Amino acid sequence: MAVPGWLERLRAASKTALLQDGKRKIHYLFEDGKEMAEEYEVKTGQLVSRKWREKNTLGGSGKWQVEVGEPALPLLEALESDLIKESSSNPVFMRKDTRTSFQWRIRNLPYPKEVYSVSVEKEQRCCVIRTTNKKYYKKFSIPDLDRYQLPLDTAALSFTHANNTLIITEEGMAFVLLINQRIYKWEYLELTL
Repeated sequence: MAVPGWLERLRAASKTALLQDGKRKIHYLFEDGKEMAEEYEVKTGQLVSRKWREKNTLGGSGKWQVEVGEPALPLLEALESDLIKESSSNPVFMRKDTRTSFQWRIRNLPYPKEVYSVSVEKEQRCCVIRTTNKKYYKKFSIPDLDRYQLPLDTAALSFTHANNTLIITEEGMAFVLLINQRIYKWEYLELTL
C-alpha cells in the first residue's frame, strides 16, 4: 500500500493556508511542479473542493482540473471563448464527498433509474455508467484509491436517481476518508504553529 509515499509527498510539499468566507483554503506546491488546492468547511472540516494544476509544455501554469466539488462556472469559461458555448442542458459530472462516503452527482439526466447501470472495470481501475437506451456513457476513476493503491469494489457502489440527478455512492472507503480528515487536522496544526 502506498499510503506512506503519499503522506510523505504531502509533508514535503510547500504549503500555504488561509481562512476566507468560512472556508480553510490550503495550497500545496509539490516538488515536481504540480499544485493542489483544497477548501474545507471550517466548522465541520468537510472537504468542499480539491483542484489540481500542472505546468504546460511551455512551463506556464495550466488550467485547474477539479477533482472534488463544483466544476468551473460556465460564465467564466464563456468569457474565454465567445464563439462556442456549451448547452446548459448537457449532463454535469461532479464529485462531492460526505463524512462516510464518496459521492458523484450527474445533473441533467432525465431518464428513469431502471435505465442506468453502474459497474467497475478492475483492469482499468475505473467505474462505468451506462444507459440501456445508449444515451449516456461515462468512465471515471477514483484518484484517492489510486493514490492509496486500494482496490475498487462493485459491492460498495450504489446509485439512486431523483430530480434529473443520478447520485452514485461508494460506501467502502471509510479508511481513505479517515486519512483525509487526519491530514486536514495535521495540516491545521502544522500551519498554525
